[in-house]
Amino acid sequence: MSGSRILVWSLGCLTVGIACSVGSCNSSGDDQKSAAVQNAANAPVPAAAPAVFPLQRGRLAANLKTPGELIAYQQVDLYAKENSFVKKLFVDVGSEVRAGQLLVVMEAPELASSLSGAQSRLKSQEAVYIASKANYNRLVETSKTPGTISQNDLDQADARQKSDLAQLEAARSAYNEIAETLKYLEIRAPFNGVISARNVNTGAYVGPSGKGSELPLFTLEEQRHLRLVVSVPEASTGYLNVSGMVSFTVKALPDRSFKARIKRLAGALDSRLRSERVEMDVDNADKKLLPGMVAEVDLPLPAADSTFVVPTTAIVNSTQRVFVIRVTDHRVEWVDVKKGREENGMTELYGDLREGDSLIRVAGEEIRNGSELH
Repeated sequence: MSGSRILVWSLGCLTVGIACSVGSCNSSGDDQKSAAVQNAANAPVPAAAPAVFPLQRGRLAANLKTPGELIAYQQVDLYAKENSFVKKLFVDVGSEVRAGQLLVVMEAPELASSLSGAQSRLKSQEAVYIASKANYNRLVETSKTPGTISQNDLDQADARQKSDLAQLEAARSAYNEIAETLKYLEIRAPFNGVISARNVNTGAYVGPSGKGSELPLFTLEEQRHLRLVVSVPEASTGYLNVSGMVSFTVKALPDRSFKARIKRLAGALDSRLRSERVEMDVDNADKKLLPGMVAEVDLPLPAADSTFVVPTTAIVNSTQRVFVIRVTDHRVEWVDVKKGREENGMTELYGDLREGDSLIRVAGEEIRNGSELH
């Protein structure tokens, strides 16, 4: 009986030992598999080589969209030259006038009195001169008889008639001056245009600016011919082309596009805006466009010469530098550059580069300078 118990206990221990051995082996195999998976997950994945492209030259045709202003080709504020009163107005706001057309007549009674006085003095001086000249001529005829007239008397008579002639010329000039001043009481249009402002009425006292009139009598503008004025930023002035065509639109006529030709460049930058004034001539025969309108101008800026043109993504703008990434013999090199104009995802490029250089198309600071690409 005791021998049978011993045998059973031995068989139980053997079974437990075999089970423990098998479990231990399975646990060790699972640990090895887990470690292999972990190592595979932590292993670095080889980075795909970035796409490169050959550097080439090209011409970037860019357009500058900027606001502009339409102004009259000619504009003038008309003031009275002499202090006077408005007698009659012949035009009003909106009147279309021709060059030389009478606009207003004024009156100044003191000028009329001055003219009458000058005329009287002129006639008086004419009479004095006629008398002194006649006296001199008689003395000359008499002096032909020896011993009748002394040379001194003859000289004095000649001097007197010459003095009277000078006084006559002075009186005539004074008369003409007042007569010319009276002409300023009529104001005529200096050129063809439209009266855009009127600031006086009949009977108003007017005079030169600051001396009777703070505002002009009329403002005259030429509207059949306009100027389109645009301020071009300094960075774009090098691409301006005289005689180039531009297109523009205005809010009042959104369904129409207008054309104009560049005629004048200021040749200097505005000290405040750091921009160059550019003027275009606009034909406005139908007078649909009005002076003072704001236009949206599409100004073409063609390149004068070919330059390096690259995708904008190839340029890295860091806080310290602007550069592109050149690849030479699988080695990365950061090359400092300067950017030009941008248009449709392309950018002009200037720097120590050569045509045919291999540049990375999508560049970034994570591609370190001097590293190798495989």
